[in-house]
Amino acid sequence: MYNAKAYSAASDKSPLASTTIARRDPTPNDVQIEILFCGICHSDLHQVRNEWSGAMPTVYPCIPGHEIVGRVTKTGSAVTKFKAGDLAAVGCMVDSDGTCPECLAGFEQFCPNMTLTYNFPDKHTGGVTYGGYSDSVVVDQRFVLKVPANLDLAGAAPLLCAGITTYSPMHHWGVTKGKKVGVVGLGGLGHMGVKFAHALGAHVVLFTTSPNKKEDALRLGADEVVISRNADEMAKHAGSFDFILDAVSADHDINAYLNLLRRDGNICLVGAPEKPLSVAAFNLLFGRRCLSGSPIGGIAETQEMLDFCGKHNITADVEVIPIQKVNDAYDRLLKADVKYRFVIDMASLKGEA
Repeated sequence: MYNAKAYSAASDKSPLASTTIARRDPTPNDVQIEILFCGICHSDLHQVRNEWSGAMPTVYPCIPGHEIVGRVTKTGSAVTKFKAGDLAAVGCMVDSDGTCPECLAGFEQFCPNMTLTYNFPDKHTGGVTYGGYSDSVVVDQRFVLKVPANLDLAGAAPLLCAGITTYSPMHHWGVTKGKKVGVVGLGGLGHMGVKFAHALGAHVVLFTTSPNKKEDALRLGADEVVISRNADEMAKHAGSFDFILDAVSADHDINAYLNLLRRDGNICLVGAPEKPLSVAAFNLLFGRRCLSGSPIGGIAETQEMLDFCGKHNITADVEVIPIQKVNDAYDRLLKADVKYRFVIDMASLKGEA
């Protein structure tokens, strides 16, 4: 074991604060990474404040962070994919059983024995996993990804969660040139959805409740912007969409968007509203429409997404902060006061005692 600097929450009411944690020394299959940047995901805030206690109760101290980009410092004797000095990334998973049907199909995100990057039982140490709000991390090489050298590293960090969460359903549901694609909500997920749909060649329509987001949506790649509270604007698009990515986590009327789908169209949830959504059956029956959901992608698909981003020079729009400002960032996140993802510069952790 070795000591690493980190920021952790001691309880659901505690601010994140400087601490020292124990990391395992690399085993033969492990890669040790110096973390350069770590994105702040909304799920970090939920986890730190134990707001998912019913499904995933938080174990304290909690070190969040699953949008990790860094540089390899050490590799185990059996590692073949990486060497010291390589750029590397880690997303929401750090292990799976590798033998179940889901893993064998390349869907590690559905493995019943998956290990999440933080706040999950750690089979190596016997405690829980610690995430990317730290100066280093040790991960099995199967779950370490290559970062295209041309990408801005701070902007690349959110690709490991926000990026793959929006790319995966578009890939699965066949978003390509000639398709009409809607994106609901222009936040951390939605802004990546717009970028990906545009790069995939689709006609992209951004739905928002905020007229002041129109200019930004067009800059990001939207062809049209619809103010979703305007019934006339919504009606103009009835029955015309092949695919809609719903990135809204607040309560909203899903039926308004189901009516916009053409025959066999699909709306996919990547946001997670706290309350159940009310669905009118006839909005699905007429048109054989589909309502689906999607989490992150598997490791191969995540690498495919990163390579796609390298080819098209896609990164997240980020606000880079020192780790000492992380509690302020959480407060601002609750107010949606960020365009569109906070990313921590881990060089700022070096000054901590």
